[in-house]
Amino acid sequence: MISFKQLSYALAAAETLHFKKASEKCNISQSALSTALNELEKQLGLKIFERNNKQVLITPAGKKILHQARQILLQVDELKHFVETHKKPLSFPLSIGIIPTIAPFLLPKLLPVLKQDYSKAQLNIEENQSQVLVEMVRNGELDTAIIALPFPTTGLLTLKFWQEDFYWITLKGNKFSQQKQINSQEIKQCNLLLLKEGHCLKDHIISVCNMLEKTPKQEFCATSINTLIQMVSGDLGSTLVPEMAVEQLTAQHKSLSVIHLDEPGPHRELVFIFRPNFTRTSSIQALVEVCKKALTP
Repeated sequence: MISFKQLSYALAAAETLHFKKASEKCNISQSALSTALNELEKQLGLKIFERNNKQVLITPAGKKILHQARQILLQVDELKHFVETHKKPLSFPLSIGIIPTIAPFLLPKLLPVLKQDYSKAQLNIEENQSQVLVEMVRNGELDTAIIALPFPTTGLLTLKFWQEDFYWITLKGNKFSQQKQINSQEIKQCNLLLLKEGHCLKDHIISVCNMLEKTPKQEFCATSINTLIQMVSGDLGSTLVPEMAVEQLTAQHKSLSVIHLDEPGPHRELVFIFRPNFTRTSSIQALVEVCKKALTP
């Protein structure tokens, strides 16, 4: 079988038209170069060089062969460069799912850091509920997803990058609004607004606050945390939100109080989920570090 070394030796001989100089250029003995070129010509069934003790000439067929050899080696170099370049994390586009209670609060912090550290990174983002994203990752429709634990992830691997507590949001003037901490028993005395069924944040809140009984049917409900905050501002009740969302949600609402939930924490953990046989785990690990960097004060 013709080897890349044989082709590179032939090109060196063509460039120098001198076997000794060609062998020196290739860092091999003259006899080894001569043997390799003889074997190449034998495999091709054509002579590339006319040679005697005084000179080396390239045959007409040899010129065409050497032209092809040059193109082949250029393509091999391009392939090596491509492979080396794309061994780096986040060299290929990554499809990533993010749940709605994380995406609008993480992405504004994450994307500037990602651009700074991995300028060529490309994320294709899908926002959906945890159950949908877990199935999309399992089925190969997504490379990875960011969800909040606890949540069933059977058959998938997880990489944690953050943990946080919940904060109670209420109008100033509420009987508990001057406290620095609030517990679940006190919260149960208030009208607690939660997201609709299907949002894992609602399940996390019910679990952390030990609301084992079914929560009463709410007159008002929402599909986003932003809407919950508007409802609290309208004096329809109070709500609980994750720590990463507090600043963005309350910055424009001076009438709201923010109080830490005094229950054992962390109240939720944020993780990347991915398939055990996923081949680009280095890209996910890189994103984990970027997320940590983006979220660390």
